Amino acid sequence: MKTKSSYRTLPLIPYIEGVLKAEAARQEEMRKIMRGSYNKAYSEYVCVDAMGNLLKPQYITEHFKVILKQNGMRPIRFHDLRHSCASLMLANGVPMKMIQDWLGHSDMGTTANIYSHLDANSKIASAATIGNALAFTGEG
Repeated sequence: MKTKSSYRTLPLIPYIEGVLKAEAARQEEMRKIMRGSYNKAYSEYVCVDAMGNLLKPQYITEHFKVILKQNGMRPIRFHDLRHSCASLMLANGVPMKMIQDWLGHSDMGTTANIYSHLDANSKIASAATIGNALAFTGEG
């Protein structure tokens, strides 16, 4: 974590909670199968391999590329998911302050300037709002 505000607790999305519980059950099964060979040092962690060893960040980065390719998606960096998250939250009406808290930024400017890319629909809505505020009727 880069800053103190990066440490935070977020609610689990129900689908993700289910995936994590299934992974925990899979790990428990691997512990039984591997017995003494299974690394129990990281039993409190979710992201471990079949032998109980911590996954390295590079593994996550490389495997993300594989998942994208397998699903016919264009390559993006794993970190780009933060941009997507912020943009989707903004496009769905989540206030900037809440997005800042979700991403763990200490400064809202970081969230607004770097992570929240407006989509085309947001720009159209903004233009309509300005037109309404200025009472343009659309007639020449």
